[in-house]
Amino acid sequence: MPTLNKIRTAIRGRQDPIPVDPALRSLRTALTLFFALDGLLFAGWVVRIPAIKEQTGASAGDLGLALLGVSAGAVATMTVTGRLCHRFGSHPVTVAAGVLMSLGIALPPLTHSALALGLVLLVFGAAYGGINVAMNSAAVDLVATLRRPVMPSFHAAFSLGGMLGAGLGGLVAGQLSATRHLLLLTVIGLAVSAAAGRTLLAHPAPRAGRRAPASASGSGAGRGRRLVAVFGLIALCDAYGEGALADWGALHLQQDLGARAGLAAVGYSVFALTMTLGRLTGTVLLERLGQTRTLVAGGAAAAVGMLLGSLAPTVWAALVGFAVTGFGLANIFPVAIGRAGELAGPSGVATASTFGYGGMLLGPPAIGFLAETWSLPLALTTVAALAGTAAAIAYGTRNVVRAAAR
Repeated sequence: MPTLNKIRTAIRGRQDPIPVDPALRSLRTALTLFFALDGLLFAGWVVRIPAIKEQTGASAGDLGLALLGVSAGAVATMTVTGRLCHRFGSHPVTVAAGVLMSLGIALPPLTHSALALGLVLLVFGAAYGGINVAMNSAAVDLVATLRRPVMPSFHAAFSLGGMLGAGLGGLVAGQLSATRHLLLLTVIGLAVSAAAGRTLLAHPAPRAGRRAPASASGSGAGRGRRLVAVFGLIALCDAYGEGALADWGALHLQQDLGARAGLAAVGYSVFALTMTLGRLTGTVLLERLGQTRTLVAGGAAAAVGMLLGSLAPTVWAALVGFAVTGFGLANIFPVAIGRAGELAGPSGVATASTFGYGGMLLGPPAIGFLAETWSLPLALTTVAALAGTAAAIAYGTRNVVRAAAR
């Protein structure tokens, strides 16, 4: 029997990654487009922040407060979105959030004060939080139906969309005003939402992926809620590193290692590129290593990479460290969100996403505070510490996770 089981496992591992059922293939394509759209719109907004700051005349402090609108709107919406997905289904909520995000990105250039900017960013943030929970919930359902760990491929689409959005923003910054650029993104977003949304609305979420909400009664539900929190903590550890490197990586290369501005800017690009490559190969890694080994190996690699990236004496060694860190962190967040969704459906995705988004918010200010107390290189070692923590949590809870899966 053990030999027969191994043969069956090997056969399943060699299945074509593209689903045979045309409906499932269409659903996968539509969801991939929504993940890419999310990254495209968010990156498009980020690259226009300097222009919006100049337009509103906001000080650095006022702009910082206004930007909290994105975070506040996202966090406030995530839990509510989980409930909406339970009631209406993840597919309609994904489409609605995609439309709202596409419309919301056109609002910031219409503001002329920090207060007005903060208010419209609440709308944009709410849509951002909503689409992340809804589309991840839909992806969990589809992954369970396909019986293949393809969740990283969706997050790779998000990363690619972000790279495309940032690149497009850089190209048109000198030719188009912020108003025209973001309005163009609105048109693109509405077109993608209409095209991909038709597929999602035409097909309900596959039943094979549905799970009972974590609020159900019983000891099993209590254990499920605890495991959702565990995976949420793993997501937090991952997102902490993403946020820290996005805000502090270039400054570390320039300030501490003497890199020129152009070379320093390459630091985050290297990190983002290897993270995208890691997610593109994530399905293969999960099929060969399994979820626990992927989490442990990824966390350990990110810890080693970030120790090199933060403490290396040369720029090139630090860039190698950033590259290793990106590859290590690549699949931790998708796996954590996917497992939370498998355990508790949309409410699990909402909980883990809130943890993860909290980590992304916590990272930059925590690094800044620690840099003031110690130094920036030592502060960045906390990214390595949390990546190692994620690996330790995954390894320490492996037996409980296996029991829950059974």
